[in-house]
Amino acid sequence: MNIFLCNCSSPSPSPPPTTLSHHKTPIPTIATANLPHKTLIHALTAGALSIGLLVSPPFSIALDSPSVQTTPSASSEYCREDETEEKYAETAPELATNEAIVEEAWQIVNDSFLDTGSRRWSPQTWLQKKEDILGSSIQTRSRAHDIIRRMLASLGDTYTRFLSPPEFSKMARYDMTGIGINLREVSDDNGGVKLKVLGLILDAPAHIAGVRQGDELLYVNGVDVRGKSAFEVSSLLQGPNETFVNVTVKHGKCGPVQSIEVQRQLVARTPVFYRLEQIENGSSSVGYVRLKEFNALARKDLVTALKRLQDNGASYFVLDLRDNRGGLVQAGIEIAKLFLNQGETVIYTVGRDPQYQKNIVAESAPLFTAPVIVLVNNNTASASEIVATALHDNCRAVLVGERTFGKGLIQSVFELPDGSGVVVTIGKYVTPNHMDINGDGVEPDFQKIP
Repeated sequence: MNIFLCNCSSPSPSPPPTTLSHHKTPIPTIATANLPHKTLIHALTAGALSIGLLVSPPFSIALDSPSVQTTPSASSEYCREDETEEKYAETAPELATNEAIVEEAWQIVNDSFLDTGSRRWSPQTWLQKKEDILGSSIQTRSRAHDIIRRMLASLGDTYTRFLSPPEFSKMARYDMTGIGINLREVSDDNGGVKLKVLGLILDAPAHIAGVRQGDELLYVNGVDVRGKSAFEVSSLLQGPNETFVNVTVKHGKCGPVQSIEVQRQLVARTPVFYRLEQIENGSSSVGYVRLKEFNALARKDLVTALKRLQDNGASYFVLDLRDNRGGLVQAGIEIAKLFLNQGETVIYTVGRDPQYQKNIVAESAPLFTAPVIVLVNNNTASASEIVATALHDNCRAVLVGERTFGKGLIQSVFELPDGSGVVVTIGKYVTPNHMDINGDGVEPDFQKIP
């Protein structure tokens, strides 16, 4: 199973986009189920598709060549656990039984789902549902998918839903790395953290080149990734389309170390549009930036746009988030940090998994300090609301326009063995001023630019 952290939906009475706890990544990640989990992107939040990635470093091993090196095994039991993981990761989708696909969807909900209002979920009722569903054989794949749809619908959660294989494949534009993997920060045996591949997009560059689910990432282009976050390493993996990146991975807990050349294949399109405008009857200029969604390119392209506008004399910025229904949660968080002082809160997150119960803060000084006006409307949802409230509550921006959509939930997208997927609500967020905006949205400071 692959996991993506996103914010998905579409405003109206229905959900807005999804914003991938990358995933793991975290912004953190998702609790592991009893079955091995693949992770696509990570935390979703509202409406039309938008993925939120809540989406960490190993010991170094020098390689003289791109050949495979075998590392000493620990214990036979230690290695057997890895062999199980690798065997699962390499299972071809067509070899998965219908019953196994349904059971894995059940397990994802059992491990990660957060009931935020319907009160229809409990461990007891969910276990009974499994026994009822898997009491007889499931003859066809379409029947398995129908069972999963009904199973998820019984939770009474608007955002928890099934994705067909074609629908799931569209998630590729939220790939944070450009090579089709999702990284997650996990604890190591020494109390530290390491980066593992807990999600592979089937037939994406990394999968074709030989990267496996469960691999530990050691180096990117010779750079030791110890001490780096999943988001930071995802940035190291990014680059121009069709260029190559070298990754050094350790297969499993006691498998060989391998250096692999992977050709990037970034399918996301830039969501950033910008221009410099002169203020009427004034000598100063304003930098206008429209951000359409929070995909894998959002932060990088937004930084480029803001720097160019600033270099060309922009004295303040207008950030247009109207009709932006969300996307990668982690992208939204990282964009908010561009404007915040070190230590200021971006968002509070809560969920069943302890790693979702945290206060996410800016770790460094702001990259941009000019005044900001954020334009919002009733289609501003999910990751957009994270950015808007983070800047507003920390007195970095004023909000102008209409009340926002009001999606304060976090979803993750999990891939099933046959290429389909499930979107599951795994947490919620609260603004820096401790306001729960889910269902209510945020009232702007002004209806028109003052």
